[in-house]
Amino acid sequence: MGNTVAREDFEWVYTDQPHADRRKEILAKHPEIKALMKPDYNLIWVVVLMVLAQLTAFYLVKDLDWKWVVFWAYVFGSCISHSMTLAIHEISHNSAFGNSKAMWNRWFGIFANLPLGLPYSISFKRYHMDHHRYLGGDGIDVDIPTNFEGWFFCTRFRKFIWIVLQPFFYAIRPLCINPKPITRLEIINLSAQLAFDVVIYYLWGVKSIFYMLAGSVLGLGLHPISGHFIAEHYMFLKGHETYSYYGPLNLLTFNVGYHNEHHDFPNIPGKSLPLVKKIAAEYYDNLPQYNSWIKVLYDFVMDDTISPYSRMKRQLKGEVKQD
Repeated sequence: MGNTVAREDFEWVYTDQPHADRRKEILAKHPEIKALMKPDYNLIWVVVLMVLAQLTAFYLVKDLDWKWVVFWAYVFGSCISHSMTLAIHEISHNSAFGNSKAMWNRWFGIFANLPLGLPYSISFKRYHMDHHRYLGGDGIDVDIPTNFEGWFFCTRFRKFIWIVLQPFFYAIRPLCINPKPITRLEIINLSAQLAFDVVIYYLWGVKSIFYMLAGSVLGLGLHPISGHFIAEHYMFLKGHETYSYYGPLNLLTFNVGYHNEHHDFPNIPGKSLPLVKKIAAEYYDNLPQYNSWIKVLYDFVMDDTISPYSRMKRQLKGEVKQD
């Protein structure tokens, strides 16, 4: 099962996150990057095609043997589902219709959420904005694991189980760390999702529902794409808070691997983040980076010095404004 890891608490830091200062420096030196701060309208059509692809899959699996339903849920459904969560991530930054049409993005996020089976989009938006504003903020940033996760998932076997159960921790953690009042849009998100699930069950039966839900759970758990959860902010190198990944899975994830670039410029769509890296190469080329999310998952499990505690955490000062 491996040995207990050495770390027994988070890495507490008493400095601000680096992204705001680096953004100012880069914009002063490369003002042309401002031209990339515009919506990615192609995102709309990509999301529509992904929803149609999953609807087609729901129909095709309805009469398959259960073993094939499970097979396709992991091989195809999980990839589409995880990719859709990252499309919703893009939409949460208003990348589909722009900041001037914020509500259009919220409604479109609810639409993109439908083939995932569980309501997600509106709540994710609220918590994700906190993650950007208050990266590592104690009691605010719910991307930071709980103390229980850090304490319990401290052996190789337990860290493996933690990876498998990632979607459950991401769903439950906000309720433990930073519960927020339910909003009208979240109720609409839930109602639309339940109505969609009922229609799918009525039309095509339990196998289609199982395929939908299993694909979401499997895609966000033990899956190559899920390496990004750990690659983004887990501290494999002391003193480095955010890491980028420049491998081929960016093609399926709206370039979420360009994570330093994304935190520096959250209002630039994923499509344009490679251009940010190219323009401001002197700021990014020497930062720690990954070329394999699978290796990140393997190293996280096998390295006894890495655990859910391997995150930078900061005590926030001054006024905290949340969505």
